[in-house]
Amino acid sequence: MKTLLPLTLLVASLSAASPSVMAAQPDVLPVKQIGLELARDIAMASVEACRQDGYNVSAVVLDRAGNVQVALRDTLAARHTLEIAERKAGMTIMSGIDSGEFLAARGDIRPELNHIDGLIVMDGALPIRAAGSLIGAVGISGAPGGDKDAACAAAALKTVEERLEFAM
Repeated sequence: MKTLLPLTLLVASLSAASPSVMAAQPDVLPVKQIGLELARDIAMASVEACRQDGYNVSAVVLDRAGNVQVALRDTLAARHTLEIAERKAGMTIMSGIDSGEFLAARGDIRPELNHIDGLIVMDGALPIRAAGSLIGAVGISGAPGGDKDAACAAAALKTVEERLEFAM
């Protein structure tokens, strides 16, 4: 009986609080989502930026939920670069920050996170933000170093900067 009383009080207090909390929450949420055309343009601009530096890469753009929106593999890029680019972008979606920044800040949990499907803690992915909202991530793989992958992604985001800044 002693254990039932605290449990009953907890349930009663939660029941009393929930109507006010539930009333404040909308039934439908407006969200910003990256469109196919913008995702395509970012992926292609990433590949082209790396080509200019002599690198054959893959570029993967994920939407805000971590779903693949666009995946491009340059003609001579290794086949594994697609998966690595996707997993780098997945880490950026999960953390909300540049994958290189996450690596620098949380290298201590790298081994554990690298065993989770869809994630890899490596430099080379950047968040895509439109008017302050995270709408996706771009991951690049294939250049000789994650810093070079990230530079290609940054160059691509620069080409669509105005579209992202003034997105509605």
